[in-house]
Amino acid sequence: MSSQSGLPMKKQRTEQIIEYLKQHNLVTVDDLVKAVSSSPATIRRDLIKLDEQGVITRAHGGVSLNRFVANQPTTNEKMLRNIREKQRIAESAAALVQSGDSVVLDAGTTSMALVKKLIHLPLRIITVDLHIALFLSEFKQIEVIITGGKVDDSSQSTIGEHSRTLLRALNPDIAFLTCNSWSLEKGVTTPTEEKASLKRDLIANAAQKVLIADSTKYAAYSLYRACELKEMTHIVTDNGLDEAIQQQIRAKRITLLTV
Repeated sequence: MSSQSGLPMKKQRTEQIIEYLKQHNLVTVDDLVKAVSSSPATIRRDLIKLDEQGVITRAHGGVSLNRFVANQPTTNEKMLRNIREKQRIAESAAALVQSGDSVVLDAGTTSMALVKKLIHLPLRIITVDLHIALFLSEFKQIEVIITGGKVDDSSQSTIGEHSRTLLRALNPDIAFLTCNSWSLEKGVTTPTEEKASLKRDLIANAAQKVLIADSTKYAAYSLYRACELKEMTHIVTDNGLDEAIQQQIRAKRITLLTV
């Protein structure tokens, strides 16, 4: 009888753990003890079971939900996500750009938010994003270069060897990298090998390498690694990133800006 009555209770506790993990990037056993009102030993047993089921991922200092991103979201899908956070990130990232800089911009809605903060400056901007190139073509003080090559239909950006060849030939002052998934353990990841290769070349020769990504993308991951997080000189994200993760990132000597 006790074992049967214990099953629903265990299921309820597991659901509470998963719900708590959905609301936080990274949690410790102590966090879950307080959230679920169970003993550390009980929580550890639950976490072992969830790990075996592939539901969670063990990370530095705690655990997070196993958030595998299999496919690239479309531009239209991304436009509706975390709009306020993207605006704050864009404003903070724009402060890193100086008049006369050469700037390489990755594709995406956060990059588009960023360029709208830069239109008052004389700049040379190189981008893979067709939307950004078209938008910037209206501003005479900005020289715009599109990398060219094959067009990716999900992001309306250029990919392939033609783009990579141009990016490898550049020595920009600053490069802004975007992504759908990032973490200390797995780095910046992407669903396709083509995108991963392009992102590597996009930041390769830049004096400053800046990741602009909101905190909801932290601890998610895709199949292909574009780069390790320690390769970035700066990360600009929102203040939803857990304090423990912030400390670990800064320990890698990365300038972390939270907004």
